[in-house]
Amino acid sequence: MIDNPGFLLTILAFIAVIGPLVFVHEMGHYLAGRWFGIGADAFSIGFGREIAGYTDKRGTRWKLGWLPLGGYVRFAGDMNPASQPTAEWLALPAAERERTFQAKPVWQRAIVVAAGPVVNFVVAIIILAGFAHFYGTRYAPPVVGAIVATSPAAKAGLRPGDRLISLGGRSMESFADIAQYAMMRPGETIRIDVERAGRPLSTTLTIGTLEQRDRFGNEYKIGRVGIGSPPIEYRPVSLWRAPVEGTIQVFSIVRGSLDAIGQIITGRRSVDELGGPLRIAKVSGEQMSLGWPAFIGLVALVSINLGFINLLPVPMLDGGHLFFYAIEAVRRRPVDQRVQEWAFRGGLAALLALMLFVTLNDLGQFGLWRNLAGLIG
Repeated sequence: MIDNPGFLLTILAFIAVIGPLVFVHEMGHYLAGRWFGIGADAFSIGFGREIAGYTDKRGTRWKLGWLPLGGYVRFAGDMNPASQPTAEWLALPAAERERTFQAKPVWQRAIVVAAGPVVNFVVAIIILAGFAHFYGTRYAPPVVGAIVATSPAAKAGLRPGDRLISLGGRSMESFADIAQYAMMRPGETIRIDVERAGRPLSTTLTIGTLEQRDRFGNEYKIGRVGIGSPPIEYRPVSLWRAPVEGTIQVFSIVRGSLDAIGQIITGRRSVDELGGPLRIAKVSGEQMSLGWPAFIGLVALVSINLGFINLLPVPMLDGGHLFFYAIEAVRRRPVDQRVQEWAFRGGLAALLALMLFVTLNDLGQFGLWRNLAGLIG
């Protein structure tokens, strides 16, 4: 059994995951801005007081902040969170104002904002494409290979050889699709569409719940249908096909994230499963202790989630800016500055509250509150 990784390894692993991903995210914004002739005043990895940095010949200050939980690019003229023109911006000379973020048409601003999350997805696609090319892909058709006695599948009347066409209305292209769908939905009752000996059949099934504990002591619940896989085929992936496989996997993971958010909102999944920086740090250390393939796989997963979260239509996130730009494109004029300011203040408050919640959640997962209760009681 592998012991939990040490504190120093956990910190180094966390920095090795978050640091490069934040850098490439912000570099996406920066390069898109450069492409459209927008000047950048600052490029920061981390927030808060600067601990190191330098100013390049274009006047951009490249720096490290003491709190390594994100980063930002401050473009020329970007003088408020809503990126709206101000009196100070209007007072700039015409040539200087032309190089500012606010001076660009809405479609260029949208591309600059979207470039950060897009780069995160591209990084994940490259990593997953590399895995697909060098290790190949596993494939098995969505066919029942065996039935576990007394399992949900047995109770639903499934038989070996049945082809599962869809679960809960979602089509199944491979056995892996079945496993992923069930894993995310423990305890849910769903409709199953089956093809048996060329005839279509439909039935309902309540997905079983399996509580598991990994080698690091982390506990979690997953769904199981109770069927065995048919023979697995290992398929080599050419260099040209690999990016397609990587893209397919990224879309699959994003779909899983959407499913999880929907389940949390509707109460089908506990909010205790939400994790923050502390849990990411813990998992980073665990995966690094398992070797570089596991660690690089985690980097791809975090990169996908970083891109996905930033595209959510929440003010202060990239998705919030894109939401307002979409409204501006339709209305042919920006949303009222006061409305945007209040929206971004609310978004900041919501993000800070969420950060506090997931941090407390992480501490609870680590057993802090249980240990404190034991000391008090």
